[in-house]
Amino acid sequence: MSTVVVDRRHYTWEDARLELDGQPGGGINIAHEAVRRHAQSAKRDQVAIRCIRPDRSFADYTYEKLDAEVSRFACVLRNLGIRDGHTVAVLLGRIPELYIAALGTWMRTAMFCPLFAAFGPEPIRQRMLRGNVQVLVTTTEMFERKVWHMMSALPSLQTVLLTDAPSHMAPNVLSLPLLMKTADTDHVIPRTPVMTPASLHFTSGTTGMPKGAVHVHQAVLAHLATARSVLELRDGDVFWCTADPGWVTGTSYGIIAPLVCGITMVVDEAEFDASRWYGLLEEHRVTVWYTAPTAVRRLMRLKINPREIFDLRSLRSIHCVGEPLPADAVRWAMDVLGMPILDNWWQTETGGIMIANTPSMNVKPGSMGLPVTGITAAIAEVTATDLRIVDTPDTKGQLVLRRDVPSLCVTYIGEQDRYKRMFRGEWYITGDIARRDTDGYYWYVGRGDDIIKTSGHMVGPYEVEQVLVEHKSVAEAAVIGLPDPVAGEMVRAYVVLAQGVYDCDAVRQDILGDARRRLGAAIAPKEIIVVDTIPKTRSGKIMRRLLKARALGLPEGDTSTIEQG
Repeated sequence: MSTVVVDRRHYTWEDARLELDGQPGGGINIAHEAVRRHAQSAKRDQVAIRCIRPDRSFADYTYEKLDAEVSRFACVLRNLGIRDGHTVAVLLGRIPELYIAALGTWMRTAMFCPLFAAFGPEPIRQRMLRGNVQVLVTTTEMFERKVWHMMSALPSLQTVLLTDAPSHMAPNVLSLPLLMKTADTDHVIPRTPVMTPASLHFTSGTTGMPKGAVHVHQAVLAHLATARSVLELRDGDVFWCTADPGWVTGTSYGIIAPLVCGITMVVDEAEFDASRWYGLLEEHRVTVWYTAPTAVRRLMRLKINPREIFDLRSLRSIHCVGEPLPADAVRWAMDVLGMPILDNWWQTETGGIMIANTPSMNVKPGSMGLPVTGITAAIAEVTATDLRIVDTPDTKGQLVLRRDVPSLCVTYIGEQDRYKRMFRGEWYITGDIARRDTDGYYWYVGRGDDIIKTSGHMVGPYEVEQVLVEHKSVAEAAVIGLPDPVAGEMVRAYVVLAQGVYDCDAVRQDILGDARRRLGAAIAPKEIIVVDTIPKTRSGKIMRRLLKARALGLPEGDTSTIEQG
């Protein structure tokens, strides 16, 4: 088995296209590239997915076994009349059936729509209704608790497939195990034009109603290219992405990217537990680890040296996404884990990594990194009708990307006009504010919706939060802007104090004083509120909209969507 060695400076979209099989006439199918081609090669007996149960026992799926199961699921969909243009939603935890359903949906050329298992009934209803879902795959418990009572409010839903039901419950509520027993194991993958819809991912909804971003099968080019050039995956690797497939990271890099590379991916059914995670890294000899800053913060609080307790010598690199990674977390990893955590930036809409730190580059702690090969990024001033690129280094502005990206979503489902407003000519407007330094590295400032304009200054909440959390008394911080008759907006900070630190005026004044010294009086918070917790989405993003509503005494509205997101 050969080893793939990649230089990120030279691996292009075309290199990815050449590495894939493709289909006659230029088609591409994600399931073929991720499973079928490996099942028909020398990798057939290699472990594709290792599913670790809560008791730490595990089940292995070789590429050949996975292909058979995925084929069965695709045939189940065929027998139900599911075809191109139909949507299959999956409401499951990280169990084998989730991965089989995703890949089987792509094999059938229907559209896969993951739903986060912790969602309550309302966000599930919203997404299924807006996604025009025909089939839902879930467990009996989730169906009875979250879906059954609202079936009449989902007119497009034709069939519910229960992964653990021993028999059919109703004409449209069926046992998936029974259907899989009689399904074929050699589904013929139809020719799949590259622009065939593949995935429907809803954004987290932190700044409004979630948008449904539609991605197509050609996105696999970006997944493969970034897996090779950013994650530097190669033959023999064991890869662990801790993100739930209910979010885009857990699909793009928790299913597609490692399987397309033909390596072994680890899936853990259990929820976060720091000691368990370190143990799994050791037991399964994970070489490349992709996680989130929220998890990193929890690991930092353990106050242990993991390398004295666990054998982590197999670990080659650690990558991070989901929210900005503070510089202190990068430095902590270098001291404690012996390597930096490599932050990268992308969005639900981009479908894949756009800007990144990689193992082969010089890391600037706190930076998003450099644009990956094939990506053209820039800082711009954007108006309602125009866009002007800003070349001056360290100028804050809109982060924009050229739209010639294989994984960029092709529409917001049911909201094409809203989608069109995200472009000015050939440029995609990300909605994030950033700056680019003299070396070409990008630095995150904040979401455009969250930017605070105070006394003529444009303040990104994240840049203030990063300074606050580096204070020894602060565990977490969140910053918002509130109306001010003189300055326009006032910067207010909410902080969770570090363990063993008690709230008093002296502590708050020390935190404020440090922020003023480092940020300047114009940008530093004018007041600090000590709180027990900061409201966040499940993916770790601060819910500033909720904080602002509470501060202003406004109705918080129905936050069920964003609280789980």
